[in-house]
Amino acid sequence: MDIFLKSCRNELKGNAEGSPGFHVVLGNEACDLDSMVSALAYAYFLSKTLDSGKVPLPVLNIPRQEFPLRTDNAFLLRESGLSQDDLVFRDEVDLGSLHRAGRLDLTLVDHNVLPSSDCDLEEVVLEVIDHHLLERKPSPSCPVTVETVGSCSTLVAERIIQKAPEVLDQQVAQLLYGTIVLDCVNMAPEAGKVTPKDSQYAGLLETHFPNLPPRGVLFQSLQNAKFDVSGLTTEQMLLKDMKVASEGDLKLAVSVIYMTLEAFLQRQSLQQELCEFCHKHSYNLVVAMTISFNDNKEPFRQLAVYSSSTLYRGEMSQALEQARSPSLSLSPMSSPYSDIRAYLQGNTLASRKKVLPIIKDFLRDRERREVHCGTLEESYEVPQQRTCTEDAGIEEDSYFPPTPMNSLVEGCPLDNGLPKISAEALTEKFSKMASEEENAGDSDVTHTPGGQRSTQAH
Repeated sequence: MDIFLKSCRNELKGNAEGSPGFHVVLGNEACDLDSMVSALAYAYFLSKTLDSGKVPLPVLNIPRQEFPLRTDNAFLLRESGLSQDDLVFRDEVDLGSLHRAGRLDLTLVDHNVLPSSDCDLEEVVLEVIDHHLLERKPSPSCPVTVETVGSCSTLVAERIIQKAPEVLDQQVAQLLYGTIVLDCVNMAPEAGKVTPKDSQYAGLLETHFPNLPPRGVLFQSLQNAKFDVSGLTTEQMLLKDMKVASEGDLKLAVSVIYMTLEAFLQRQSLQQELCEFCHKHSYNLVVAMTISFNDNKEPFRQLAVYSSSTLYRGEMSQALEQARSPSLSLSPMSSPYSDIRAYLQGNTLASRKKVLPIIKDFLRDRERREVHCGTLEESYEVPQQRTCTEDAGIEEDSYFPPTPMNSLVEGCPLDNGLPKISAEALTEKFSKMASEEENAGDSDVTHTPGGQRSTQAH
């Protein structure tokens, strides 16, 4: 494996315009351990079995600078004798240019649809191997292997063992084995992650490679590395294990946070840091799913919804509270911030893999409603016009005119010079505007940026 990875980087550096190009194996944008290992192992398998002329190339779907945040990834690489210097990251290869030049084939692992930003690459997706809910439309040109096992690495191990078992060596086996053990919570049935197929292939790897580290020891080491967030900023915590969902004007981050929600909410300057994070990355919402373990080593889950927009925060919270497939069994918790809703998640088996489809359904339903009904007056609500550092003194349920639709984050303009505005001043301003409009008659109709006739709520 180490020789293969070094040759991949060399091929990438020296690949000439006239050469056939690359068969990229791409993991998902969270680049968690399963995504990384599935890409590495399957690209290695293709390098031994594929004869298309294109060079198999595993690509980690994050910038290189973010990799140190994947502490469990870095740990397993070191334990397997591999260097992160030999990896190829998304910011080091221009997939769009390769595609336009006709020099790109693509295999997706650990996800089955590309984000909207990569939609142009869909036509060169040749295969999918995944363990998430199937969202991909069927196509005769793209075989899809989707099975809801605990780890995508289980499906990659199955493919290798069934098609070319000689490809497996100690390094590849350790990567796959460590990932399956971590994803399936040490193969404990009570965690609700492991399936018979996960157990089958973990057992086969143990049998064929008796020098693998003991299961319990490897799991605990990976768990410790994964939960090590000491010294990370709030932004780094959110980026560490994050996926993005978007539809229409709404874009949100869904991050797994490896500490209790109480500890996360007590972080100094959290509200400002969340606001700055959303502004920097153009998110309207953040859903933070915390996970920790009780004294009995059982998972303990909590959830928080952040947005500076009352509308977005309320809609997302309601969708999660009312979810039935599965029910999250959310119980409200106290929150020190008005723009963060906090919950205890009673359904501890509902990991992000099960919550993401709820969020995506909410986004699609919301977009369909807006397309069908037109942009509603309420959707222009900007509930709290404030800086990131202080509340501007506006009541939570106040309504006032919309910001332009190209604003990155409603109610969080990051304008440190923004003066405080009182509710009384706003009321006086709106009364004056209403009076002026009445005097002007029907010849003076106000329109919103979206072209809809506007009325003022009082």
